[in-house]
Amino acid sequence: MVGPLIKRKDTPELLKDFEEEAMPFAPDLFRVAMFLKRNRDLAEDLAQETMMQAFKSFHRYKLGTNCKAWLTTIMYNTHYKQLKKQTRMQLVEDKDELIARTVPFEASVPERVTDEDVLAALEKVPQHFKEIVVLSDVEGFSYKEIAAVMDIPIGTVMSRLHRGRKILRNELALYARQFGIGIEDEERVLKAKGE
Repeated sequence: MVGPLIKRKDTPELLKDFEEEAMPFAPDLFRVAMFLKRNRDLAEDLAQETMMQAFKSFHRYKLGTNCKAWLTTIMYNTHYKQLKKQTRMQLVEDKDELIARTVPFEASVPERVTDEDVLAALEKVPQHFKEIVVLSDVEGFSYKEIAAVMDIPIGTVMSRLHRGRKILRNELALYARQFGIGIEDEERVLKAKGE
């Protein structure tokens, strides 16, 4: 026999705390959801599902800790659960080393590159590097927070961030060279090397 339902005494206070702690991060969550889903409707659904899951679990959240990181972790978990439902995940070998070896030149990033140029170059960065670059450089998460969100070791975060930035830097340098930006710097470096 199931006992009578006990109404939680802290429900109004829990709702108030949720509104104060979690709700201010709704725009940040939507931005991350757009990055993950690349579709406004799917991103809205993911952000809403994340907030619902967060509210259900808010009694486990410790007030005053990093709520944005906590919510982002929930979002990533929700996103990956959705992906698993859509497709069967196949394990493939990690291509980190292969990609790192294919990027021989590390050019500086020109200062006259637009946001659109950066976004176009970011699209060319492999997904597992891109996620970490976005979480670190756009969302401002620390290595430790990214490791918790992605459920990977901190060393992997640092390695992928380094490689992702390197690939992004090279993509931006290639783009800039098309417009003649940065060619003088390359010529100066080559002259200094005696080439």
